[in-house]
Amino acid sequence: MSRSPLRERRSYRAWDDIRTRWLDNDIYGHVNNTAYYAWFDTVVNNWLIASGLLALDNRRLIGLVVQSSCRYASALSYPDTVEIGLAVERLGNSSVTYRLGAFRRGDEAASAEGFFTHAYVDEATRRPVALPENWRAMLASLTAEQAEANRRGP
Repeated sequence: MSRSPLRERRSYRAWDDIRTRWLDNDIYGHVNNTAYYAWFDTVVNNWLIASGLLALDNRRLIGLVVQSSCRYASALSYPDTVEIGLAVERLGNSSVTYRLGAFRRGDEAASAEGFFTHAYVDEATRRPVALPENWRAMLASLTAEQAEANRRGP
């Protein structure tokens, strides 16, 4: 079974750096798979906070992780600095699927690629809620289509 290659750096719209920690390594001398999921969660939430979409003191709309996955191409280990790229793979009515790439600082090839889906719900009822227009506009700025439009210009 052949696997498609992981996406390149240019496929990502936003970036965040993560420093590996000694405890991220496992007995095999590389970062354990569980660390990637923590990194991806951190990067998505850092972006949501920086974009003004996630206010920790006012959470009427919350994103619950309903699906996640990760493919690995090469090992990372302590003390690597990892550059995590973020893009929106799919923007639904009440959900967002993020694509994240983990790159060793300076590498062009991704070491890992993950997908992370948030279903947005009302905090009190836990029922799905349509994403507000301001959220949709901000999230759309992370899509491949928006990046291509920005490259083409007006």
